[in-house]
Amino acid sequence: MTVFRWTVATAAPRFPLPVTTQQGDPARVHFVTLGCPKNRVDSEIMLGHLQDASMTFTMDPEEADVIVVNTCGFIEDAKKESIDVILEMAHYRTSGDAKKLIVTGCLAQRYPDALKDEIPEIDAILGNGEYETVADVARRAVDDLAADGKLVRVAPPRFIHDATTPRVNTFLPHSAYVKVAEGCDQKCAFCIIPKLRGTQLSRPIDDVVREVDALARRGVVEVNLVAQDLTGYGSDLQPRRALADLLRALGQVEPLRWIRLHYAYPRPFSRALLAALAEEDKVLPYIDMPLQHISDPVLKRMRRGRPRRFIERLLNDIRTAVPEVTLRTSFIVGFPGETEDDFRILCDYIEAERFERVGVFRFSREENTPSYDLPDQVPPEVIEARYHHLMTLLQEKSRARMARFAGRRIEVLVDGPSEETDLLLAGRHKGQAPEIDGTTYINDGSARAGDIVEVEVTETFDYDIVGHITRVLHPAPARPDHPRFEAPRAATPPALHVLPG
Repeated sequence: MTVFRWTVATAAPRFPLPVTTQQGDPARVHFVTLGCPKNRVDSEIMLGHLQDASMTFTMDPEEADVIVVNTCGFIEDAKKESIDVILEMAHYRTSGDAKKLIVTGCLAQRYPDALKDEIPEIDAILGNGEYETVADVARRAVDDLAADGKLVRVAPPRFIHDATTPRVNTFLPHSAYVKVAEGCDQKCAFCIIPKLRGTQLSRPIDDVVREVDALARRGVVEVNLVAQDLTGYGSDLQPRRALADLLRALGQVEPLRWIRLHYAYPRPFSRALLAALAEEDKVLPYIDMPLQHISDPVLKRMRRGRPRRFIERLLNDIRTAVPEVTLRTSFIVGFPGETEDDFRILCDYIEAERFERVGVFRFSREENTPSYDLPDQVPPEVIEARYHHLMTLLQEKSRARMARFAGRRIEVLVDGPSEETDLLLAGRHKGQAPEIDGTTYINDGSARAGDIVEVEVTETFDYDIVGHITRVLHPAPARPDHPRFEAPRAATPPALHVLPG
């Protein structure tokens, strides 16, 4: 779970009536979002609408007139953190200058009545289909028109943005998440997402291309495609389209350099998709594909739809088409009925299979999902033991994988100065997705954020690598906000610790 709090550069508003305080000043918004990159995109859309209403943004909740919390409600830990943040922000609602507290996102979609009844400081609750209304709701909040009761807008979500929707990129200036579809048609027994996000709703290819083209013109060189089920993209469109068609179209966008795929459900990969992955230079050899388990009895109870033999054949097809591919996956331990034998099968498979990135989740028993009432629930202490066993195994494997980078020269997208020390630059190679896969540290050379450089690797760690720049391969567009940073052969930071996500 990640909490993002942003300041946002203002732009010329398009909203006809600016939202102001009683003193005539622009209303100030403090915005917090929790959860996954898909939630980040939703927040960026809401920020775009608020900015178009001439609102300003503040990192300090004590300065805010309106506080917005975009929540996550996927699993128990996420729900708890969302509640904690809402209660933290409620303090500023009751003891500070904030006039209204707005709660949005998956927790609001899932538990609107409970939030309304149990947290009286909340003034407005917006579900996942109401993001376009956030500026209007903020206006009502500032004008105090809803003072006589809470505003609750939660309906079956069918909203999806398009290329004309106002949006503020809160990520790196040279990288952005692009949501290409909303919702999911899968029936996984452990997952609440279809109830929170609805069924699959894909954006037309030309609309996605327009958005990516606009991002590229503003200096974005890396886009990270996200959806609840990326490989299902286009199956709901008329005429039917496919992910391969989208990748071919995005491959023509200039000056875009990198396209990365996230949340690719293990569906069959067509020959056209495998060809696009192999042939499109801008499509990175990186696939994030959550497998969840490998033991057939567990996969069947999970309602994943396809057995182990299908998964093994699919992964073999991908590696044959793209031999240098980085495969990232995730597994759930402790699903109801998972026996010691099932867990051993999972561990043996992870030991044998060459996954470059692996995340592990503890099973979360969620009401209103089929797994909630399944028999043979695994005790929490057993789930915890299995989780830590697998994490230890994965750390050892990661250390060995990273050691293979020593002495190699690799392409790295520079993100900017390291958070550990300004004597280092931080970036990512093609196999490192933002925020989840570790970092490439640069201790000698100069570059701008957004440059793609060649780095010779000199040191490796459990999840990170260190090296020096040998040459600049693709310079970032020269802009005043893209200064050149120097990394004067600094010592390696004492603790490199990016945990596998």
